[in-house]
Amino acid sequence: QVQLVESGGGLVQAGGSLRLSCAASGSTFSINAMGWYRQAPGKQRELVARIVRGGSTNYADSVKGRFTISGDGAKNTVNLQMNSLKPEDTAVYYCNAEGIVPGPSGSWGPGTQVTVSS
Repeated sequence: QVQLVESGGGLVQAGGSLRLSCAASGSTFSINAMGWYRQAPGKQRELVARIVRGGSTNYADSVKGRFTISGDGAKNTVNLQMNSLKPEDTAVYYCNAEGIVPGPSGSWGPGTQVTVSS
């Protein structure tokens, strides 16, 4: 099993930046990819960014050009640099670790709140 802990959330004005971090522990050898998801009030949890072991990445259209995901395999961490933040980015951001099966697993971190004021 993998344990995940997110950090770095907070309150920021529109146009500002935040850097989120996710630390994985436990059976980290089984991780093939990690992703950042977010869930705003009344909305479905959605994929924000994903990085595969080896470096391949993908992003939601809404964050392309603004967010950058990166990982450090040796440290078992994944980061999300968020620039040019918008009020619509306000959500709880969650980290998820994938195994050999693509897509989110049943293991999530507790989440970190990101609030962007206008």
